[in-house]
Amino acid sequence: MPKFISRALSVRISLMVVFSMAILLVVTMSIMLHYSKKAVREEAFHKAVQTLEGTVSNIDNILLSVEQSAGNMYFSLLPHLDNPDAMYTYSRKLVETNPYVVGCAIAFKPGYYQSRDKFMVYVHRADSAGVPYVSSFIVNEKEFGNRPYTEQSWFTTPMASGKSEWLNPLVGMEKAHMEPLLTFCLPLRGKDHSIIGVIGVNISLSQLSRIISATKTSKNSYCVLLDCDGTFIVHPFGNKLMRETALALSRKMGDEAATDAVETMLSGEAGYRKFRLEGNELYGFFKPFKRVSITGRPPTELGWSAAIVYPEADILGEYNNLLYYMHAIAIIGLLLLFFLCRTVIRHRLNPLIMLSEKAKLIAEGNYNAPIPDSNKLDEIGRLQKNFQLMQQSLNNQMSELDKLKITMQGRSEVLRIAYRQARKAQRMKMAFLHNMTNQMVAPAKAIFRNVSALTETDSTTDKKEIVRLVNEIHEYSKTITEQLNSFISMSDEERRKEADHV
Repeated sequence: MPKFISRALSVRISLMVVFSMAILLVVTMSIMLHYSKKAVREEAFHKAVQTLEGTVSNIDNILLSVEQSAGNMYFSLLPHLDNPDAMYTYSRKLVETNPYVVGCAIAFKPGYYQSRDKFMVYVHRADSAGVPYVSSFIVNEKEFGNRPYTEQSWFTTPMASGKSEWLNPLVGMEKAHMEPLLTFCLPLRGKDHSIIGVIGVNISLSQLSRIISATKTSKNSYCVLLDCDGTFIVHPFGNKLMRETALALSRKMGDEAATDAVETMLSGEAGYRKFRLEGNELYGFFKPFKRVSITGRPPTELGWSAAIVYPEADILGEYNNLLYYMHAIAIIGLLLLFFLCRTVIRHRLNPLIMLSEKAKLIAEGNYNAPIPDSNKLDEIGRLQKNFQLMQQSLNNQMSELDKLKITMQGRSEVLRIAYRQARKAQRMKMAFLHNMTNQMVAPAKAIFRNVSALTETDSTTDKKEIVRLVNEIHEYSKTITEQLNSFISMSDEERRKEADHV
């Protein structure tokens, strides 16, 4: 791959373009996603707060409905306090008319009826865990729980305080196989306004949790409602209702953020916290449970706290999907850009590829390789035209070199002939000099003999002999002189011919 990239200019240019676009795209996407995430988070938080407000209002409406039903029955019951059998009728009617009520108990203080020491009526749905608004079989009973009603908090607390309030009727009782309930306790006053008994209207916490869970705004969100001591009044998992405190649960998980969120809720504050539960990132939005102020409604607050729990995936789910889509689109777009750039650049570089091939042919000696004309005015077009001019100039120079080569070859042949002639003349000259030298040796020796003879003459030597020797010396000298003159003439003739040749 590196070798392929290093040899392909179109690939390198395409990679540089894609790399530049990738940097620009990453910067743009980072800025856009940052503000998108911020906007999505703010929108989700605003939606969560609105959902929490709606959930609190929904729970309060259910409680208000039960309170109003109990109040209506209270005033309907007053004229019939002396009739114990009427208590069954009114209790049953309340359970039948209010779909949120799973049970109604009317209990009187001991001795109120002279014929009965203790008197209690308890009417409840056989399928108390059923879906609201669905009729179920209603059962009449004379007791509630496994202890006398006079020892149960839903009866003793209102009898002592004289105030209507919401209580957990199972506090201090055996809870096995008993559904968690929330009871609105209304003191029942006689004609002299003294407290003679208590009306208790039960709500199924499991049913209440299902009602609230049905209104959730995201797939995995859920609502919780905590009592003042941290016990769960509303929770999607029924096994936690009134059986485990949220603070104990958070400490069991070992998450300090969850513990801080629960403690903040129980202190009556509003806000949100992020924490982890079973490896999931969660956001908890919470606020104190405020009841709507209505004339005739007890003004006391319940000390409850409501919370909506959202998994981070629900809050940022669309954002995360958008992130994945944008990454996929960006990668596919960069790949398409790379192939598009490579195709376009390769097409634009075709003249360069052609010129490279022609340059290779020219380097191999094919100087007449045809280079097509170009009608482009850009750098590549000018390069192609200049390459044509260079080829023409190179062809002209090669033609001149061929001509010069032919001329040099001709001159070399002349020089070779002249060289051969010079060598022949040299040999003839050496032969000539050798011949002349041989011709001059004999006269020179004769002259040497005659001179030696003359030096040996004396007064007794015949003059004719001396004259003869002198004449011979003269003849021999003349012969040598003629030979030398002939040599000089020949040398002068050779210099003249050489000068004329040059």
